[in-house]
This record gives sequence, C-alpha cells and structure tokens, in this order.
Amino acid sequence: MKFALRLLAAIAVTTLLSAEQLVVLNKSDHEAALVNPANLEVTAKLPTGKGPHEVAISPDGRYAYVANYGSFSIFRDGSPQTPERGRTITVLDLEERKVKATFDLGEFLMPHGIWASKDGSRLWVTCEGSQAVLEVDAASGKILQSWKTGQQTSHMVVPTRDESKLYVANIGSGSVTVIHRTSGKVFSLPTGAGAEGIDASPNGKEVWVSNRGAGTVSIVDVATDKIVANLPSGGDMPIRVKFTPDGRQVWVSNARSNRVAVFEAATRQLLGQVEVGAVPVGIQMSPDGARAFVANTNANQVTVIDVASRKVVRSFTTGTEPDGMAWAR
Repeated sequence: MKFALRLLAAIAVTTLLSAEQLVVLNKSDHEAALVNPANLEVTAKLPTGKGPHEVAISPDGRYAYVANYGSFSIFRDGSPQTPERGRTITVLDLEERKVKATFDLGEFLMPHGIWASKDGSRLWVTCEGSQAVLEVDAASGKILQSWKTGQQTSHMVVPTRDESKLYVANIGSGSVTVIHRTSGKVFSLPTGAGAEGIDASPNGKEVWVSNRGAGTVSIVDVATDKIVANLPSGGDMPIRVKFTPDGRQVWVSNARSNRVAVFEAATRQLLGQVEVGAVPVGIQMSPDGARAFVANTNANQVTVIDVASRKVVRSFTTGTEPDGMAWAR
C-alpha cells in the first residue's frame, strides 16, 4: 500500500511538471524552445523575430511575449552581429504551440526587457534604441503609455510588488530609472558602470541591480528610492540578478567568470559560487525554489543547479545562444 501511494505521488508530481513549461530563447536561432521541466526535453521550437532576448509569461501560463531585440551574437568574439534594430513583440500561444500575433512597436526600437502585469492585461517593455519604457495592451499590442528614461541603453525592467512603480536598469548610463506609473514622475539613480541585471525581492522591499562594468551589486530601498548598499558581485561582469521564490537568496550570474554567485538576502553575505558554462546570462528559478536554470550563452547550454546544495545536476541544449527564460505554469 505504501509503495502504491508513493508511486501515485510520483506520477502526480511528474504530471504536474509536464503540464508546466520552461521557455528558453535561442537568440541566434530566432526561436523559443519549450522544455518539459520533468525530463528537460525540448518539446517544441517556435519562431520569433530576430534576436529574441527576453520573455514574459501571461499569469494563466497560456501566452509568452517575446521581445525581439534585433541584434544577436552579443558576446561571441569574431561573430558578426546583425545591424538590424528590432521593433516587435512576438506573442506565442503555448497551448496550441504557434505564433498568435506580432506586435509592431513603430518608432520604439530594440525592445529588450519585458514583464507581464499580475492581471495579464499589460506588458512593460524597455526600448533601448529609444531610451523609453512602454506600457502595452497585452491583448491588442496597442501602446497605452510611454515614458522617456533619458538614459543610455535602458535594458531590463521590474515592477514593484504593487506595480505602482517600475525600475529600469540602464547599461550605458550606469543607473536605475524609477517610473511612477500613476503620476508619471521619472527620475534616475546612479548605481555603477554597466547597470544591467535587476530583480525585486518577493516581499517588495528591495530592488537589486548588477553593475557589470563596476563588478558590483547595488541595493535600492523601495520605500525611499535610495541606494542602501553596494556589494562586490563575487565575480567579473555581473549580468543578471534573481531572487529565489522565498526571497532568502539572490543569485548573480558573472558572465566573464563563468560562475553564479549566491548571496544571502538578509545579511547580504556571499554564501558561495557555482561554476557553470561559458558566459552565463539568464537565470530562472523553478516556482518551488528547488532548481535554478542558468543560460550559458557561449556554451549553447542551460545548466540546472540544485538550489539547496548549490550543485550542478545536469546541463542540456536548447539551441544557439540561449539567454532569456521564463516559467509557464
């Protein structure tokens, strides 16, 4: 009886995982790979625009919104980069496994960072080529609002827990722009050279920013919009930041070190480092916080890490130059 119950529980977990999907963008293949988290097999590949960099998932898990940046082969020495400047968002139907729509952003160029609102009605998108952040209707693609950051290379965006503010990391200006959605107030805080990666703590109190040129991580207090700490990133070229779902740890991919640094969020102490593949960029946590997925852009591999032990358990391949990832439930 006990064996039968354990077997049924194992089957239930496997069924639940197979109903979920890890979406991995392959920048140089101009596609999104759909991965079964249970066995890490690629179940489908869907076309996107040129150079897909980041992806957001609708709250119901049905749609993936892909920002088509245009350029790819960003970190590959000697590889030609496309001069094309993207201006579209591809909407993928993850259930029917097809392209549902393509949103044309018109004058707003090089969309990169993208986030879906909690109710699924809106998208927030950074447009590097236009020094702007857009609020887009998720159903129609209509631009509802735009804000000028006045900063160079506005790259990634994250909302506060109540979605009243947006925080934008600006690589070229080494800053974070704060956008108050209701009042329209916009201002920027200097953080460090190459501000790129950004994430907000699950409790809504802090925003962590990785400064790839400075080799540091800046912490912004959301209540005051003041920088309260600057930490060494634990490596060279910190490029992404990701909180664990419980908010206890912060993971930072150091691209030139080929390692991920792990910090304790409360004490801001470095807990350890995990060696991965060449040029780790995107980080995605499983919803239960048990696994971390790291996209190693130049190795063409995704590394799977057990969060509790900080040990690599497996690597798998989705395509050429994997980067942005998201979890669809």
